[in-house]
Amino acid sequence: MAISRYLASWKNLAGCTGGLIGLGLHFAGLAGSHWVVVVVGLYGVGALLAPPERITLVTDPEEEAGALKSELDALVRKAHGLKVPDEVAPKVAEIAEVLHGVLDRPRELRADPDALHAVTRLVGTDLPLSVQAYLNLPWWYAAARGSGAELVRQLDLLHADAIRTAERFHAADAQRQADHTRYLEDRE
Repeated sequence: MAISRYLASWKNLAGCTGGLIGLGLHFAGLAGSHWVVVVVGLYGVGALLAPPERITLVTDPEEEAGALKSELDALVRKAHGLKVPDEVAPKVAEIAEVLHGVLDRPRELRADPDALHAVTRLVGTDLPLSVQAYLNLPWWYAAARGSGAELVRQLDLLHADAIRTAERFHAADAQRQADHTRYLEDRE
C-alpha cells in the first residue's frame, strides 16, 4: 500500500521528470559515460524538491454520514429478519427514519458536534447493543423474564433520544422559517 501510494505521489512524479531530463541529456550527448549517475541524481533532486503530500486527518462528512446510513440500514434489515417481538422491527425503522433526516445533511451535521456525537452513539452503540443484548439471551430465559418488553422499552427511550437530537438539529431551520414568516407579516 505504501509503495503504490508513493508511486502516485508528487515526489515520484517530480523524480521521474528529473530522470527523463537526465535521459534526454544522455541522448543529447551531454551526460557522458556517467549518464546513469546523472539520471539517478536528477531523479533524487526532483523527488527532494517536490512538495510533500497533504495529510488529511478529517474524514469527508459525506463518507462519514454514508457509513452511518449503511450501518443503520443494515440494522433495520436485520431487525426484520430476526426472532424479536413484533413491535421491535417497526420501532427500529422509526428510529432509523428520524436519524436519516439528520444524516441526509452531512455538512450541517459535521458543524454540530453534539448532534454528530448523539447520532454516532445511537447508530453505532445504543441501538445495536439493545437488540444484540436481547438476541444473546436464550429464548426460554427471555420469555420467562419478559425481556421482549424490556427491549421495547429500550427502543422507546432510544426513539425519544433520536427525536430530541433531531429537534435540536433542526431548531435553526424552524427558527429561520419563523423569522421569515415575521418578515413577511411585517412587510404588509
